[in-house]
Amino acid sequence: MAAWSQLVDELNSLSADPNIKHQWLVSNLTTALANISKLRKDRNVLFYASAFLQKPHLNPDAIQITYEEINGFMSCLYGMDFNKGLTLILHTPGGVTNAAESIVQYLHSKFKDIEVIIPTFAMSAGTMISLSANRIIMGRPSQLGPIDPQIPISGKFVSARAIVDQFAKAKLEISSDLALAHAWAPILQSLGPALLVEAEYALDYGERMVASWLANRMLKRSPNKITKAQAIARYFNDASTHKSHGRRIDIAEAKRQGVNVIALESDQKLQNEVLTAYHLATILIGQTVISKLLWNNLGISWVKNHS
Repeated sequence: MAAWSQLVDELNSLSADPNIKHQWLVSNLTTALANISKLRKDRNVLFYASAFLQKPHLNPDAIQITYEEINGFMSCLYGMDFNKGLTLILHTPGGVTNAAESIVQYLHSKFKDIEVIIPTFAMSAGTMISLSANRIIMGRPSQLGPIDPQIPISGKFVSARAIVDQFAKAKLEISSDLALAHAWAPILQSLGPALLVEAEYALDYGERMVASWLANRMLKRSPNKITKAQAIARYFNDASTHKSHGRRIDIAEAKRQGVNVIALESDQKLQNEVLTAYHLATILIGQTVISKLLWNNLGISWVKNHS
């Protein structure tokens, strides 16, 4: 594996022609993904990466999972041998829950076996996609995150669990002291009763969906698979425990919850190629106007640019 700085140095040593530099990045990224395919017994390999670390100032739709991604998955999966299984490499802050659902249902319709490799981040909806796989491969810097849905309120996103807990707190305090109703009234009026129902629906929807994927894929051969799947989904959905939607859930914690996780470090050759592909993708994103990309081991790609 070449470290990020080594790859940058090698890139900078090339001709100043930007086309030559771009072609070097593209060629080496495809080669790294092809090498991963060989190491994983000729499986299909697809890399989904976002510019959320390099370009956090962009509109959320430019760097998060949206409905449009289904077009990219369709483009990059075209012509694959679906009997070989899929190795999906994910680097994402998350995005729209329903878009993740569409992606997962599409992948499930194509592949009987899916593994997800997380070089660093697969958060929120990215965690949902990861939990839909047969297995997850994570390294020491890799992290999953809570899956509690975020609801837009007054220009910012608020955890659905926080909304539910706030209503519960108001109910408890007012029932114990009616005088507190005056203090709570403006807060509850600004939220409205429909928001509570929406938050409860969103929490239940995501948790049920992930539990179903776990039971049908990752835990398919496990005794009491439904009970175990529900427990895992509940844990990842429990914002009251995690306290932050961006909280790090590492490989050890995921294993403790019953997630089927394999250490990336257990296969040094695979780790080398995965991290090389990851570094190359982040350099490509950082030095171009790319905001999101899908890239497979055959060199077929789908790229979104920001203006």
